[in-house]
Amino acid sequence: MARAAAVTSPTPTPSGGTRWSPSPAAAPRSDALLSRLQLMVTRKLDGLLQGDYAGLLPGPGSEAGESREYRPGDDVRRMDWPVTARTTTPHVRRTVADRELETWLAVDLSASLDFGTGQWLKRDVVVAAAAALTHLTVRGGNRIGAVVGSGAAPAAPAGRRRGTPPPGPGRLVRLPARSGRKEAQGLLRAIAGTEIRPGRSDLGALVDMLNRPPRRRGLAVVISDFLAPPPQWARPMRKLRVRHDVLAIEVVDPRELELPDVGVLPVVDPETGELHEVQTADPRLRRRYAEAAAAQRAEISAQLRAAGAAHLRLRTDTDWLLDMVRFVAAQRHARTRGTTR
Repeated sequence: MARAAAVTSPTPTPSGGTRWSPSPAAAPRSDALLSRLQLMVTRKLDGLLQGDYAGLLPGPGSEAGESREYRPGDDVRRMDWPVTARTTTPHVRRTVADRELETWLAVDLSASLDFGTGQWLKRDVVVAAAAALTHLTVRGGNRIGAVVGSGAAPAAPAGRRRGTPPPGPGRLVRLPARSGRKEAQGLLRAIAGTEIRPGRSDLGALVDMLNRPPRRRGLAVVISDFLAPPPQWARPMRKLRVRHDVLAIEVVDPRELELPDVGVLPVVDPETGELHEVQTADPRLRRRYAEAAAAQRAEISAQLRAAGAAHLRLRTDTDWLLDMVRFVAAQRHARTRGTTR
């Protein structure tokens, strides 16, 4: 993966954090990146979900199967009235266990994700998290799909005429859910090859794409840095949780949490292109920055908790794969103890 050591043009994130644009040599190489990810994920995550299925509707199942003749003791609620009418013999509808898990990923690739000062770029961690989740779920006929958002539509010029539509949410792409490892690898190549466009995509609109059209109960995963204003995405997240199990993966860089003491630091806003100079040698400025960043992250955690979503935070300066292993193991332990999340 690309490292963030060779960087230019430090820029602030929409939250007031700092962003460094990677040099062209640090651009991710999709095929090599995915091959390395597959090896890493297979070594550390394989076996964590052996034998797991959807497990959302316990009992005999809810998917309709074949019909058979009624026998004394059968549940009359399972009566297959159309077949009974055609054959004049009572029939009941058999059901099959719902073992196929459908997983959908909402992948945010806004301009603020093309940034990193640790071992990885934030976009690399996003792709890595998508690869790990794909490996964990695409087995036993499970299906996985994704919606990907990048950039934002250009802002309307001043004096825009009445009736002209406002700027859109950016480029939103839906990748249909399919089963099989070959299809999953194609989905990951599409995510890794997505071009990051200037601006910030509408995270609320991206999450809302998982709500439409309505799907049967499954797993929904939102991968983002969640730097968009919480009022934009909090309600869609709550709506998503009504029908699905939701996992929110928050990608964070250490420079978004605190500023280093490096003197005068030129920064560029990735959304507007405005250039500013920040005096990072001022301890009061660094303290205010850290306090504002901590308050922002606390608000993000509170909104995700209120939405009922499981929350996993991955950092660019730590072992993201180990964090995922610990998270998956903790989730399995909670399920075996009879608790739910």
